[in-house]
Amino acid sequence: MLHTSVHSFLATESLGEVSAILLRPDAPKILYVFAHGAGAGMRHSFMEAVSYRLASRGIATFRFQFPYMEAGRKAPNAGPVLMDCICSAVTEASRLVPDVPLVAGGKSMGGRMTSNAASRGVLPDVLGLAFFGFPLHAPGSNSTARADHLAQISLPMLFLQGTRDRLADLNLLKPLLAELQPCPMVHVVHDMDHGFHVPKRTGRTDEEVLDEVCNVFCQWCERVLGR
Repeated sequence: MLHTSVHSFLATESLGEVSAILLRPDAPKILYVFAHGAGAGMRHSFMEAVSYRLASRGIATFRFQFPYMEAGRKAPNAGPVLMDCICSAVTEASRLVPDVPLVAGGKSMGGRMTSNAASRGVLPDVLGLAFFGFPLHAPGSNSTARADHLAQISLPMLFLQGTRDRLADLNLLKPLLAELQPCPMVHVVHDMDHGFHVPKRTGRTDEEVLDEVCNVFCQWCERVLGR
């Protein structure tokens, strides 16, 4: 049985409260603090589809709004604000679901800002980081500067990436990740773009792709838990 509850918590002292959704199965084995991307909030169809798939596999999710999204603005807050909000979300998730192991991350920008927070040592209770499309660079760029901080992280990490992702050239990302310790788990979906869509010509559906990446997520969680 799945349980859904809506919450609010103090994102930052200056910007006030934001909304959150906790989706949990009975006796969850792990709780994923799931940050949204730059252009869509926690209720976006992708966020909901992933959350329900994970819940059906025994993983609870805590989705939340960043302050700019809560206020109905398009431009994301500055990095320090986003990281403060992530820290607050992790604390609130742990309070709501005590004694369940925590992992964190998110879609695109949400995942990248979570890893930035982790690299600063401000997520002490988080056991691992999972990224649904890590945004390595802007479209057309070949910079890897956005990933420089990953070397400061000693947690297990999971990267779910597509070969058609214009924000993450795999020829740049894979060698960079191979140098990290511990070595992250990287799962590549052929023909998938940054939105986790695949062309019809592949003979696959977006739903099948989401099932695949959520299955991989669950396998990674078992590794994090040492099972």
